[in-house]
Amino acid sequence: MHEFLHRYELDTSAPTSRQFWHDLSRRALLPAVGLWLLIVGVGLLIVGPLGNLPSEAGVNEWFVSRRTDALNTLTTVLSGIGQTEFIIGACALAIGLIWWRTKQWWFAVVPGLAVSLQAIVFLTSALVVGRTRPEVEQLDVSPPTSSYPSGHTGAATAFYLTLAALCQRIGNPVLRWVATILCVLVPFAVGVGRMYRGMHSLTDVAMGFVNGVACAVLAWGYLRRDVRPGRSAGDAVSAGRSRA
Repeated sequence: MHEFLHRYELDTSAPTSRQFWHDLSRRALLPAVGLWLLIVGVGLLIVGPLGNLPSEAGVNEWFVSRRTDALNTLTTVLSGIGQTEFIIGACALAIGLIWWRTKQWWFAVVPGLAVSLQAIVFLTSALVVGRTRPEVEQLDVSPPTSSYPSGHTGAATAFYLTLAALCQRIGNPVLRWVATILCVLVPFAVGVGRMYRGMHSLTDVAMGFVNGVACAVLAWGYLRRDVRPGRSAGDAVSAGRSRA
């Protein structure tokens, strides 16, 4: 796990254009197809043989019964930090800061790759499955996409888990753990907020998490890195050339 989280520190060698596209297609795009098949398969099972899981209605009704003005305001904020416009802006800022700090464009693109993979899987699977929104009062205007999977939850998970991985570079252990925990908690808060506001059922949010987690992992590991213990900087450069 340590090698995976610190792979871009352990091997800072620049990939060639050929290596970048080869690794991107084989280690990120191709596995994302399998992820899409899983999410679509589960979705079609839910809207088909499982009859849209009517038992989930109780979860949404439970949230509706506990609505207050304060929670309405809080969940508006939580929903906002998982919104497309916010995630795109935050992602662009993260890419710029990482590129500026590390001078490694191949590392800087990781947050954008995670969010983009998630968005592609989400948009296309939502189109195929076409699940309707929960039958409760909705506090937001429904976007044109269907309820399954949750796009807000998926985008927040993909982005903030990538930030959690980035937090492992923080030297101060207390600050590192606080930042990591906060980044991990945000997607859960967004998912709960979306159910509270009547925009998604429980399985919509759950599969949004699955989508986001998988895309964050695929993005973080998309590029082959030499993380062998004890290898030198020169070994990393040589490994990068051999992979080209």
